[in-house]
Amino acid sequence: MIKLNGKEVEYKTFPNGETMLVHESVKDLGYVVNEVLFKYENDSDLIKLMFLKKYLDALGWGNIDLVITYMPYSRMDRSENSSPFTLKYVSEFINSLKFQDVTVIEPHSDVTPALLNGVSSNYINFDLVKRVMKEVNFNSQTDYIMFPDNGAAKRYSKMKVKNELIGHKQRNFETGKIESLEVIGSFIENPDKVIIVDDLSSYGGTFMMSGKKLKDLGFKEIYLLIGHAENSVFKGHLLTEESPITKVFTTDSILTEQDNWENKKYEDKIKIYSIEDLLINN
Repeated sequence: MIKLNGKEVEYKTFPNGETMLVHESVKDLGYVVNEVLFKYENDSDLIKLMFLKKYLDALGWGNIDLVITYMPYSRMDRSENSSPFTLKYVSEFINSLKFQDVTVIEPHSDVTPALLNGVSSNYINFDLVKRVMKEVNFNSQTDYIMFPDNGAAKRYSKMKVKNELIGHKQRNFETGKIESLEVIGSFIENPDKVIIVDDLSSYGGTFMMSGKKLKDLGFKEIYLLIGHAENSVFKGHLLTEESPITKVFTTDSILTEQDNWENKKYEDKIKIYSIEDLLINN
């Protein structure tokens, strides 16, 4: 989904799969400074983004900024064993479109802002964690924040919470599976609430393991805050009754299937914030 100055841009698809920008949908939308909101759903959105920017350039539009709600291919932020450096390739493609300024919401790693030109990062979890704390009646003196790994702990180090726990995972590098998880940090006897904070979730296996470990350690309410959740969050065990996670808090920066009737049974287990509302109020 792509929006220009708050209005969704329309596209049509020909029978052979070619994409056409409906130019009437962007008519009379120009301002002195223009903003394109880019919500990646599949690879065709990259082509749509190119068509829009090239068309606006041809019309002589001036300053055009880009807001990326989730940077596609963020996980592929390095080349290992001669694998394709996919994030680099996508970043080069976006750079070639020459937007004035680029904002990335909750980048997965430092690699994304290093690869994009004129970029700034918006770490929305710093605002969201305050909202979640209020909603779950979090006591900053006695309750805890957990970062599931050192990467998350480094990313959110400026949260400066009083009670902090960090997960230490042992991963089998051949299979990619997490074989064990240790929680680093001290906590009081009979702890009550903990909020796990991270940027991205797919099926939620890491958070299931973290939640089970925290449950074994005596935590009664275990919440999860993730800036980006993929549609696969509805297909794993994270939102089911057997999940150790009390409730998931996330945004619709990637999600597109939250209104699917099959997912309504999970309504009590997940709260989804509108990324556009967050950007307006941020």
